Amino acid sequence: MMHCTMDDLLALRAGEGSAWARSHVEACATCRAELDALYQRVAQLKALPARRPARDRWPVVREAVMAGRRRRERWGVWSVAAAAAVAGLLVFRPFGTRQADAAELARVKQESATLEQQLDRYDPDARVISGRLAALAAALEDRIAVIDGELARLGPPDVPPRPAELVKLWQQRVDLMQQLVGVHVTRAAYVGL
Repeated sequence: MMHCTMDDLLALRAGEGSAWARSHVEACATCRAELDALYQRVAQLKALPARRPARDRWPVVREAVMAGRRRRERWGVWSVAAAAAVAGLLVFRPFGTRQADAAELARVKQESATLEQQLDRYDPDARVISGRLAALAAALEDRIAVIDGELARLGPPDVPPRPAELVKLWQQRVDLMQQLVGVHVTRAAYVGL
């Protein structure tokens, strides 16, 4: 004699069993006992107490989040320090060029530092942005990194850079930084609607 499978019994319990399974359970004491045991197991499981965490996990979660934020802030401080060091090397290096180029270079570097401070105030890592804006911000940051690499490459003392080339690179960096600030400011304005 063929008995009901567990799937058949579960279907019967859910009210969806086949006609064969219903008639078989009525006729077979073994399958009826198994179906009754299934009902009892479900009732016992429902009677179990609800489990709650032994303690409040919020302080641990908060500490983990704050540790990540402190780590990002440290990287931000190091990035600004590195940029300042590169800028210091370039400013204190003798240019041997016209005073106008030096003044323009100083102006562009100051504008770049101001834009970096403005970006730090917006704290883009702590805000939620759309995928499109995140991709745009990442592309701009990558282009800024390339220019920073070029500026660092021009740093060795054995190859004196041309001031016009430095001004051009710093101006490109400022333009990209302005676009990046625009992305974050626009996003912040839309979020405030």
